[in-house]
Amino acid sequence: MSDQEPVKVVDRRWWARTEDTPAAEEPAVFEKPSYVQELEQQLAEKDAQLQEYVTVVHEAQREFEAMRARVRKEASRDAELSRRSVFADLLEVVDNLDRALTAARASGSADPLVQGVELVRQQFLHKFAGYGISRIEPLGEPFDPEQHEAVAVVAITEQYGEGIVAGVAAPGYLIGNDVLRPATVAVASDTQG
Repeated sequence: MSDQEPVKVVDRRWWARTEDTPAAEEPAVFEKPSYVQELEQQLAEKDAQLQEYVTVVHEAQREFEAMRARVRKEASRDAELSRRSVFADLLEVVDNLDRALTAARASGSADPLVQGVELVRQQFLHKFAGYGISRIEPLGEPFDPEQHEAVAVVAITEQYGEGIVAGVAAPGYLIGNDVLRPATVAVASDTQG
């Protein structure tokens, strides 16, 4: 048995080949069947279409969110305008209370009814302050067209110089830093109209 020839083994596995081991055959190129290629092409087209739909949906969502923000902003603005309108209407009540008190004080009356009216007026002003509404007291201040509405021009005096508010027909009110109602005033000037 020692005279036997050694057995020679050729490994034909493609991953086991090395450069010094020649391959008996090159592996065959695998080609996909045509129906698989068609399906892959259809899949690629559907993926592209799906991406278009996703883009359209995202754009619609962005537009919807922008519209919702605009609607909220407009609703908030409308609510604020309505709120200011109600406050402006209530200012007329305070004006009437002021007139009643002025008339009562001019007649020298100090009865409990006048004191009650004064308490109601103070309560109104206190409630307004809780909503950020403050009274504009322009007497003796320079005329400011942003906060005052001139309804009369009076002669300059020692107390009230040119462009100074010399009289107040109705006080003005601010809500925060915005004018709720301008004060109606008389302004001192040397050119009376």
